[in-house]
Amino acid sequence: MSRNYKFHNPEGIYFVSFAVVEWLDVFTRNEYKNIIIDSLHFCQKEKGMEIFAWCIMTNHMHIIFRCVKDFEPQLVLGDFKRFTSKAIVQAIIDNPKESRKELLLEQFKKAGSKSSNVSKNQFWRHDNRPIELWSNKVIFEKINYIHNNPVEEGLVYNPWEYIYSSAKDYAGEKGILDDVIVIK
Repeated sequence: MSRNYKFHNPEGIYFVSFAVVEWLDVFTRNEYKNIIIDSLHFCQKEKGMEIFAWCIMTNHMHIIFRCVKDFEPQLVLGDFKRFTSKAIVQAIIDNPKESRKELLLEQFKKAGSKSSNVSKNQFWRHDNRPIELWSNKVIFEKINYIHNNPVEEGLVYNPWEYIYSSAKDYAGEKGILDDVIVIK
């Protein structure tokens, strides 16, 4: 686990962003984003993760969450990142339609060779840091930031149009990830 993880309050609500190494645009394919969705769903059901907001961009993701039921947020997030890293790299290897396969795998291997705590391929960068959200004002600022990310990138005109985020849940509709806790 990265030494940058500092969850001082195990019951706190945290905003975390993490990016693919070299900011590679891996999440231009829905099958890779769906691995993230499935893993988030697993963390909700099996690892005590309560998700308040999330968004998957082309090369990074954002999440606001907390852990309950005696689960430690740094361990849950570490497991999530380890699993998704391996699953997405394997999906890239197995995807016969992946035209960028050689380039992506080369970059993951190169990043892994520079990291002391990665044995083969490094998918996620290690420079993220959790930010504990201490007030409703800060929570809403981060939620708005997350949901407006696809708008700022020119992917959609309105936040709720982007399906790989919780913006639809906050617009009163059903998003693709179950059990998102909408803060009002």
